[in-house]
Amino acid sequence: MKTRKLVNKLRKELKKVKAYKEQMEQLTDQQLSGLTASFKERYEKGESLDKILPEAFAAMCEADKRVLGMYPFDVQIMAGVALHQGYLAEMNTGEGKTLTATLPMYLNGLTGEGAILVTNNEYLALRDAEEMGPAYRFMGLSVMAGVKRDEDDRFENDEKKEIYKADIVYTTHSALGFDYLINNLVKSASDRFLRPFNFIIIDEADSVLLDSASTPLVISGAPRVQSNLYESADFFVRTLRENEDYEVEEKNVWFTEKGLEYAEEYFGIDNIFAPEYFEIYRHLVLALRAHKIIEKGTEYMISENGEVALIDASSGRTLKGVKLRGGQHQAIECKERLELSQENRSMASITYQNFFSMFPKMSGMSGTIYDAKDELYDVYGKQVVVIPTNNPIQRVDCPDWYFSDSKKQFEAAIRLAVKKHDTGQPVLIVTTMIADTEIISHLLVEKGLPHSVLNANNAFWEADIIKEAGQMGAMTVATSMAGRGTDIKLGPGVKELGGLAVIGVGRMLNIRDERQARGRSGRQGDPGYSRFIVSLEDDIVEKGTDLEKIQKYIDGTKRISDRKIKRIVNSAQKINEELGSTNRKTSKDYDVVLQLERKLMYDTRDMLLDGGTVEKDRLLRIAEDNVDLFLKENKELDVTTLNRYLLDNISYRMEKDSGYLNLKNRNRVKAYIMARVEQSLEEKKASIDSESAMNDFVRVSALSAIDEAWIEQVDYLQQLQAAVSGRSSAQRNLMFEYHAEALESFRKMENSIKRNIIRNVLLSEVSMDKKNRLHIILP
Repeated sequence: MKTRKLVNKLRKELKKVKAYKEQMEQLTDQQLSGLTASFKERYEKGESLDKILPEAFAAMCEADKRVLGMYPFDVQIMAGVALHQGYLAEMNTGEGKTLTATLPMYLNGLTGEGAILVTNNEYLALRDAEEMGPAYRFMGLSVMAGVKRDEDDRFENDEKKEIYKADIVYTTHSALGFDYLINNLVKSASDRFLRPFNFIIIDEADSVLLDSASTPLVISGAPRVQSNLYESADFFVRTLRENEDYEVEEKNVWFTEKGLEYAEEYFGIDNIFAPEYFEIYRHLVLALRAHKIIEKGTEYMISENGEVALIDASSGRTLKGVKLRGGQHQAIECKERLELSQENRSMASITYQNFFSMFPKMSGMSGTIYDAKDELYDVYGKQVVVIPTNNPIQRVDCPDWYFSDSKKQFEAAIRLAVKKHDTGQPVLIVTTMIADTEIISHLLVEKGLPHSVLNANNAFWEADIIKEAGQMGAMTVATSMAGRGTDIKLGPGVKELGGLAVIGVGRMLNIRDERQARGRSGRQGDPGYSRFIVSLEDDIVEKGTDLEKIQKYIDGTKRISDRKIKRIVNSAQKINEELGSTNRKTSKDYDVVLQLERKLMYDTRDMLLDGGTVEKDRLLRIAEDNVDLFLKENKELDVTTLNRYLLDNISYRMEKDSGYLNLKNRNRVKAYIMARVEQSLEEKKASIDSESAMNDFVRVSALSAIDEAWIEQVDYLQQLQAAVSGRSSAQRNLMFEYHAEALESFRKMENSIKRNIIRNVLLSEVSMDKKNRLHIILP
């Protein structure tokens, strides 16, 4: 549906809401808050939320006015309707997304099934829960925040149950995603804290659904035996020559045939793609990516305590507690000559693309989401609607300035900043990289200008810096983290000076990030100013252009027109945007396998946690599958091999009669092993002497087998994806190879689960204490 038609549809709903305005104003506080019980009753009797919406929205608007002192504007009500209906709403900066969300959150909170709003960071989640909470509570709904101020302070399971039991929950997308993974690793039903998903609003939705979509959430578990290949691979990669041993194209890198031959000669192997050399090849790919693709200052930084900290490309913030998977993090540490952190197994993993698609009702809002409408529809099936501004935009967006080199570019930015500052106008200089903020800061110090710097190095002070950035005479230098989630409010007298002046230094990763930066100025009809200053030495140009062709312009040996610079720079940005879209699609394609397997495994776990068990007939069929596989793998069977199998899988008790079997008669051997299985199973039942306890024991045995095998599978797929990505040189269909190898590993996992279920049931030590509690020691 076209945006204009959508907006007209929303206006009709707005009229219905406004029709109840006077009626709501005449109610006492008690009568107004009492409407919640009435709405809930109507919903429980079968009335749809769409039918209740006009009255519920009108009631919540009045509650916002009485409790918070703010009555939502018409455009906020329209946006609230769009969010309830599952659209992605583009709302300009400063248009009040926080207040807007109270309307659909209240309406969907009436169901008793929960409404969740996720934001970019803990500060915003806590702020919104605290500021909007009184209005919800006034209307009789419970509200909780799913994060704490101290990031090292963790919630206990009982606390999480209380949080997710609330009608309204404010949290971050990463906290919610990790809670989902943790909830599916619990060992008993009583430890689960999440209820089925219902309704979610994603703040800064393009940042989450697009920019962060390719970075999966991964829960790490038991440490892996630390590899000694990182240093060897790192040293090897340092000896390689570009375009001879490897090739780089935008954000992809691969070995040439010559490079692979060199690797085989260097490591003394005959075929680097052979299964036995999987680890060597994987480490070479990780080292190559660490040196040639993953950039310091844009994708990661070295923190004060000497650790590699990842940077969120869209927000400029560090990703706390997040590491690159499959050994990539350790490869970067090796490149930077840091002490290698422990490489842990991946126990659970999910991408935002798949996670948020699990919600029956998902919507989102952002100031810049329309530019990505096609991809959002293709990936999530979501339409974008642009909500009109409450007041006309007064900001003046000036044409870009173009320069051939960064020296002239930075000098021009400083001159413009000083000119604006001399009038008292507050200035926000936004750069694409941390290093650029430091260069700008140094130049401002030389001019004797006091200023604040906001980047991933000092994100702790973000709220305080942003709060002061709109005051008269303020000078702020920031990465794009100043463009997400926080409003810069103008101080006294600043409007008369022309509002906040935003100066962008360098072409950004995409148009959305530039619009976010411009949007810091001119909020809610305020005056404002923005201008971007770009050059051929911008980071994005270096990534997306043949530098040899433009070096003569950068050196000044040949003149170049502004028009040509504009064409080169904009082309580089477009290439980056297309590459980002392709990478997200690839990431989604890779995750399809894990998504299907994850659903199957989690559904099986839920069945067991909810009281299901594996019946005797099913156990015997599983045991029979195990025996068939054993006989298939051992064509020439001898007594030693048979007894070893019986001891490892069925019983610790040796029986002499196995020595008299005709081992060439496969049917006889199978019948003998199955008889031993049934005998061991009956002995176990007799020792427990309780059908319910036996069911519990089998359930625990099955869960343990599933979890052990699933962790191995998740971990293997993480490594496989990293390794497969470097096979481009062999002219192979990478996705086909990945899916084929993933399917093969899934079959092996199934066999492993079957084998371990029977082992756990037959070989575990089980006892009942005086209080009839079951004690299990798994083999």
